[in-house]
Amino acid sequence: QLRAQNQVLKKGVVDEQANSASLKEQLKMKDQSLRKLQQEMDSLTFRNQQLAKRVELLQDELALSETRGKKSKKSGESSSQLSQEQKSVFNEDLQKKIEENERLHILFFEADEQHKRLEAELRSRLDVLETDAAQHQAVVDSLTRKYTDTIEKLQNDKTKLEIKSQTLEREAKDCRLRTEECQQQLKNLQAALGSRLEESLCIISEKVPFNDTRSNQYNALNVPVHNRRYQLKLRDLAGQAVAFVQDLVTALLNFHTYTEQKVQIFPVDSATDTISPLNQKFSQYLHENASYVRPLEEGMLHLFESITEDTVTVLETAVKLKSFAKHLSSYLCFLRKILPYQLKSLEEECESSLCTATLRDRNMELHRDMKKLTAVFEKLHVYISLLALPSTKPEGLLRTNYSFVFTNIATSLHGFHVVLEDISKHYSQKATLEQEVPTATQKLITTNDCILSSIVALTNAVGKIASFFSNNLDHFTASLSYGPKGGTEFINPLSAECMLQYKKKAAAYMKSLKKPYSDSVPYEEALANRRVLLSSTESREGLAQQVQQSLEKIAKLEQEKEHWMLEAQLAKIKLEKENQKMKHSLSGHLAESVQERSVLPNAAEQKEETIEKSQREAVKNTGLAPDNESREDLIKNHYMARIAELTSHLQLADSKSVHFHAECRALAKRLALAEKSKESLTEELKVASQNTSRLQDELMTTKRSYEDQLSMMSDHLCSMNETLTKQREEIDTLKMTSKVNCQVLMTL
Repeated sequence: QLRAQNQVLKKGVVDEQANSASLKEQLKMKDQSLRKLQQEMDSLTFRNQQLAKRVELLQDELALSETRGKKSKKSGESSSQLSQEQKSVFNEDLQKKIEENERLHILFFEADEQHKRLEAELRSRLDVLETDAAQHQAVVDSLTRKYTDTIEKLQNDKTKLEIKSQTLEREAKDCRLRTEECQQQLKNLQAALGSRLEESLCIISEKVPFNDTRSNQYNALNVPVHNRRYQLKLRDLAGQAVAFVQDLVTALLNFHTYTEQKVQIFPVDSATDTISPLNQKFSQYLHENASYVRPLEEGMLHLFESITEDTVTVLETAVKLKSFAKHLSSYLCFLRKILPYQLKSLEEECESSLCTATLRDRNMELHRDMKKLTAVFEKLHVYISLLALPSTKPEGLLRTNYSFVFTNIATSLHGFHVVLEDISKHYSQKATLEQEVPTATQKLITTNDCILSSIVALTNAVGKIASFFSNNLDHFTASLSYGPKGGTEFINPLSAECMLQYKKKAAAYMKSLKKPYSDSVPYEEALANRRVLLSSTESREGLAQQVQQSLEKIAKLEQEKEHWMLEAQLAKIKLEKENQKMKHSLSGHLAESVQERSVLPNAAEQKEETIEKSQREAVKNTGLAPDNESREDLIKNHYMARIAELTSHLQLADSKSVHFHAECRALAKRLALAEKSKESLTEELKVASQNTSRLQDELMTTKRSYEDQLSMMSDHLCSMNETLTKQREEIDTLKMTSKVNCQVLMTL
């Protein structure tokens, strides 16, 4: 279609260009004719100027001739005839020239006007043609841009389609491989499942005596699937219901208390006068409202506490719902007990002299509202007691009627809310009318305000309860009725209680099975430790050899120790002998020195010096001290130091040798491991080179196949284009034939 439109637009542009060229030629011809006319006009104006000058000369000559004629009338009678003839000739000639000039002026004006009109028409037509040409050129440019964009887009689409076809082919190959793998896996799984089915059937036939899911009585004892999310949601809803019931209880307590105060005040104030026995009895009953209202909150709290995360909460297991229904029935009995007194009290107010007609109407409206309120509570009690039946008497309420009961509770709550709104509206009107009574006190006004506030709170609480119940109605109907797997319901409350006991036992057993696992070593750390063990100097074999060598060294050291002990004993014996010899020699020398001291003290001093010198020389020669202990210590320390030095040198040499031996063993192991890794890496390198060559071959083959497929795709696209053109031609022929057929039908 775009090509056809392009050809049509090109033809239109060519035609317009031809028209514009012809119009330009016509404009040139008109310009030439206009120039000729201008030249003629110039010549005519020049001729006209000449004639005008000639006329002026003739007029001058005529004036001169007239002046001359006046002077010589007499002499010029003969010549006057000639001048008149000449004048008439000149006048005729002048008249002709004037007419000719006038005709030329008219022709020139008409030609000028026609030229201007033609020029304006041609210029307007030229502008129109130029604008059309510009528009056509803009259309042509836009179409060329559009065609180039479409061509580029089609080329991009073609490349994308080629890439997509390649990816699809790859995916098709992958899918084929996956299907083959899946089929193989399916066959394996079918075989495995068949064998397992046979085994399980054999086990069931041998080990299972009976199937408890076939019997509803036995199936009711099975523990259903635990839904923790459902239990948490139900506990949350129960918590919200507890809050709403608490608000309801406080509002009811305030309403009954303030109603009791109102009865004591109006129509007769008990402080100034005695009220009627009816109102006394009514106030006495109202004073007991807490004993009937408070248990509602307690029953709801007990129900909330019974819903925990570990239990299975359904209507069959909700035993605490029965106690809440009992508390509600006791409160309903209280309402039934106070209803006649309340109605009679309103009638008594209507009969009093202070009651006006409008106030009487409001009292009667409240009279009807109180009846409706009691009726709504009766409905709620009936439906809640029905919900409590599955936990006590399951035959009293079928499972199919659960949703019906829940929907009726929702409608009853909405009706309860509507009744309370009516009570609030009527009581507010009643309070405003009672304020207008002349005997109305401030105590009455405040009491009415308190009653109105309690009624408003009661209305809000009931509205919240109604909206809460209607919003969660689907959850209640869907979740409060599930039972064991494969069964339809719990048979009786006893089976539900047994099921809960079994559930607790199963949970305790599962907890006992849960034992904390010992901390395992991470995989990477274990690999590192393995490498350390393989290449460490503290391996088992090395340590065993070191232990054996150390034991041998210890045995050698023990032998050397015994040897040196014997040497030390011998040295001690020699030392004792030398000490005895020294003692004898020293005693002889001392006796001689004493005798000499008594005779010659000076000589004794000299002898002592000589004795000391001799002792020093003896010490130097023998290497022994004068004292026995000092000599033994010196010898002992000398030998011990020498032994310690030798043992340290020996231990150092042994440790170095052991260390060098262990390092050599570790290096040998590392060398062996390196050779093994080298061999594995060479094998992997060979495999990788083979894989690369194989992949290159596959790449070449795939490239060739893709080129062949691309050529096939291009041929296919060309064939598709040809088929599309053929189809378009066929469609055109069909259109023509349909038009002809329509014309034929029209003619028929």
